[in-house]
Amino acid sequence: MANRKMDNMGIIAAGGPAPGINGVISSATIEARNRGKKVIGILDGFKWISRGDTSKVLDLDIHNTSRIHTAGGSIIGVSRQSPLATEETFKNTVSSIEELGIGNLITIGGDGTMFLAKTLHEHFGGRLKIAHLPKTIDNNIALPDYISTFGFETARDVGAKIMNNIMEEARTTGRWFLVITMGRRTGHLALGIGQSAGATITIIPEDFEEERVPLEKVIAILEGSIIKRMSMGREYGVAILAEGMLDKIDPVDLGLMDKDGMGRIRYVDVNFGQLLKSTLSEKLSEKGVEAELVHKRLGYELRSANPIPFDVDYTRKLGYCAVKYLLGGEADGALVYVRTGKIQAIPFQELIDKKTNSIKVRYMDKNTEAYEVSQKYMIKLNRDDIKTPAALKKLSKQTNLSSSEFREYFSKIFR
Repeated sequence: MANRKMDNMGIIAAGGPAPGINGVISSATIEARNRGKKVIGILDGFKWISRGDTSKVLDLDIHNTSRIHTAGGSIIGVSRQSPLATEETFKNTVSSIEELGIGNLITIGGDGTMFLAKTLHEHFGGRLKIAHLPKTIDNNIALPDYISTFGFETARDVGAKIMNNIMEEARTTGRWFLVITMGRRTGHLALGIGQSAGATITIIPEDFEEERVPLEKVIAILEGSIIKRMSMGREYGVAILAEGMLDKIDPVDLGLMDKDGMGRIRYVDVNFGQLLKSTLSEKLSEKGVEAELVHKRLGYELRSANPIPFDVDYTRKLGYCAVKYLLGGEADGALVYVRTGKIQAIPFQELIDKKTNSIKVRYMDKNTEAYEVSQKYMIKLNRDDIKTPAALKKLSKQTNLSSSEFREYFSKIFR
């Protein structure tokens, strides 16, 4: 099939859902059809074509895509199935693309999907042009100038509204809520929601310099926040933790974990909230502190939400620019994004971390005023709290610890 004419345009969405996928599909399809291209929507990510099944596709045209740009979800579905799982699945994927006659491919996904796109692009050696569009609510793709990945702003907006309700619930019932937000490896989403909603404290992987963090240190930070809040006369609050902390905490403290189709930890299979709640409750009780704890996971509610106007407009541009890039004559394989209203493309090779041979991950930059502000408006123990005698005495009075015992226990936070 290597000599088969590859003139069609394909669109595939892989990984998890994110608000705005339909916006990309809509604008890309309309522009491609207006340029005389047949557009094939590959259903359910790489799930079927990695099995050699080319029947699971949708012919996309202006009629079935013109009014979907404001809707959440994805009309072509998504999947985490990786063509790189075995040699056979990769061969099946290659032959399926050839059988479908796809010579221009728009991949919609995060860093994992982008690595797959890069691998396919290298295999086809120029016969397949690929434009990858940065889709993830994690906001962890290394776009310049801190440009957001699409879906992030909607997820933050929806998450902040949910958190506002939870914060009122906490105040009304006198409880502490431990909320685990989605966000693989990084804390962009957790901190974005926490800042927007004014959470009591938000904990993200980037807070810690060490490669591995003992669970007891995370628990101590939460204890300190609860006790400090009590010393202010408030026995309620909301703590947000990025699920990416699971990659930061010592695996010995977490137990065994399964991997997803791309070989990564399946966060959903780890009951991080329950682990935090039970451990934190035990540690507080040892100190004579009474606090009613509730844990909640925040994630699926965000992924298929209807996009806010920012993401509707953003994805409209992205889909159009992807087609313009692919059909512009000089296209090859790149991450396509929009900067100051203009199309930009970064070749896949420039996005590879040479140390890990994987796609570069964007972490929160702690050396910014944005991060500094986020820390200033949280309730958490700081060094002065355990160094200043008056402050230390006020805090220790909330517990059964003496001032010296309090200082000794909580000093682990600052090591």
